[in-house]
Amino acid sequence: MQTTPQRNQLFVASCLALLVTSLSFGIRAGILGRLGVQFELNATQLATIAGTAFWGFPVAVVLGGIAVDIIGMKKLLHIAFLFHLLGIVLTIFAGGYWSLFISTLCIGIANGTVEAACNPLVATIYPENKTTRLNYFHLWFPGGIVIGTLIVFFLDKVGVGWQIQVGLMAIPTILYGYLFSKLDFPVTERVASGVSTKEMYKAVFFTPLFWVMFILMFGTAITELFTGQWIDILLKNVSDNAILLLTIETGVMVLGRAFAKPVIKQFSPQGVLIISSILAAVGLYLLGHSTGNTLFAGAIVFGMGVCYFWPTMLGFVSENLPRTGAVGMNFLGGAGMFAVSVYMFFMGGYYDRLIAAKLPAGADIKVYTNAASGTEFANVLNEAKKAAGPEIINFTLVIPIFLTVAFIGLYFYMKGRKKEVLTAV
Repeated sequence: MQTTPQRNQLFVASCLALLVTSLSFGIRAGILGRLGVQFELNATQLATIAGTAFWGFPVAVVLGGIAVDIIGMKKLLHIAFLFHLLGIVLTIFAGGYWSLFISTLCIGIANGTVEAACNPLVATIYPENKTTRLNYFHLWFPGGIVIGTLIVFFLDKVGVGWQIQVGLMAIPTILYGYLFSKLDFPVTERVASGVSTKEMYKAVFFTPLFWVMFILMFGTAITELFTGQWIDILLKNVSDNAILLLTIETGVMVLGRAFAKPVIKQFSPQGVLIISSILAAVGLYLLGHSTGNTLFAGAIVFGMGVCYFWPTMLGFVSENLPRTGAVGMNFLGGAGMFAVSVYMFFMGGYYDRLIAAKLPAGADIKVYTNAASGTEFANVLNEAKKAAGPEIINFTLVIPIFLTVAFIGLYFYMKGRKKEVLTAV
């Protein structure tokens, strides 16, 4: 096992890089509705812009996963730093749909590149407890969303514009770029252990268990990230504090990941995934069938559910399929984000159709969208959105129900495999 004297500094810098990634999610979720009003964008256009980050991410994480063993993790993180800065600047000076599209794409590429380098980095520097450390690392994803949504909430109250809110992301970006430039990086765990590139790709493409996890990652990522990114839009007309629902949900995720070690030790990764799916389904049900304070209970339960999804999926593959290396972890992350981008695109169009169906027959949606607040047209549109948002959430509820069944199957499969190993010994 290779030694990494600077591993604590590398871990701190990795957490800062992930903080920028999550700030981009939290702040964008908070300002998405405002961007729609300012630039006259409908839900389909907003979904496409938000979804751009989710498909820019998988492109970067997959290409980065392939490149990380070739150019090294340090150079990959330099690329992430440059794309983060470019995305922040382009967002601040955006003038409409296409400029928002391009700036969000840049941030998505940066976010994916961070994960492409940092996931294998964390697994490499903490080989003795990968899943726990990946949970600690990914604690900063919901942590940054909490910070981002609070930034939006409080700065909105004092009248600070969204451009300044986005600009604040430059502070941790510059900080992580500086720290990584000063640190020495190890080679990836796969390279250090002597597993060849050919063996790694063979383990990725010809291991059925990897493909099972690859497909299940679609569902875990959609359940967590689609709901989080769109919760303000979907429930804005149901609750006056919809953005705080995201803050509460992600706050619960921060606490959960901080105590990941005893939870994973008690239930095993596959047991944790079963419990997570059940709680996520219950949380979505409450969010889709409640109003008032019950929504906050739904956010708490949902946060408990999705808390362990992403890092535990990565940790499971890294621990049980170590020969898949950085490519395996990054293909898994790329699959999740790609699924979210596709789902978000279709749900944006579905949301628009639901709203249109709830308006009077033959209604011109632009007339209702441009109507002054408090007018009859505006009130009718608000009621349509109030009904359409929960329907999208209820549609998504099917996914964690399916995941519960699938992870129960995974639990018994792994239990049987462990018994086979013990019998062979």
